[in-house]
Amino acid sequence: MTIKLAKSEQTLQAIIKTALQIAVVEGLQAVTLGEVAKRMDISKSGVFARVGSVEALQSMVIKEYSRIFVANVFTPSLSAPRGLPRLNAIMRLWIGRGTGENAFAGGLHATAAFDLDHVESALRDELLEAVLAWRVLLKGAIVRCIEEGHLRAETDPSQLTFEINSLMVGFLHESRFVRDPLAHERAMSAYQRLISTYRSFSYAD
Repeated sequence: MTIKLAKSEQTLQAIIKTALQIAVVEGLQAVTLGEVAKRMDISKSGVFARVGSVEALQSMVIKEYSRIFVANVFTPSLSAPRGLPRLNAIMRLWIGRGTGENAFAGGLHATAAFDLDHVESALRDELLEAVLAWRVLLKGAIVRCIEEGHLRAETDPSQLTFEINSLMVGFLHESRFVRDPLAHERAMSAYQRLISTYRSFSYAD
């Protein structure tokens, strides 16, 4: 790779990073070529030359957010034992993405979904694909819990996936909009209460 190409790639990555920072704080619809150019102190045409359109840039943001989210929530959980310890680790990491220094880093999938739920577009389809891909990973972790005997055999993985996701949407509302300082603790308590209704009677930590 030539020095010129390497510099161009670095600029593209910086553009995506800046756009992602905008998206997690202000929403995906706040990502525009002009706003990214302004924050990076470069020309709007310079941004356009590397991404092509605002829709393409927003698509890159979704891909990058999904990559970072999985890398910070799912991948570290794999060091925990299979089954409920791993699912618990996922939830600790996921809830942690919505608090403290990461207060705006945990909810782009949810917030962007509300922005795009009323439109039919390629961007909506891409976001839906990313959300469903995450749910496949979450559901897989729940299935492992059942296989390990940590959750009762009659547990419906799809239902529990739905309930956990609903819990997280509520948590993001409380932490971001209501700004409840106890949102983290409340979310963990709600998850623990939820999972206790599914736990196998023979499983002990």
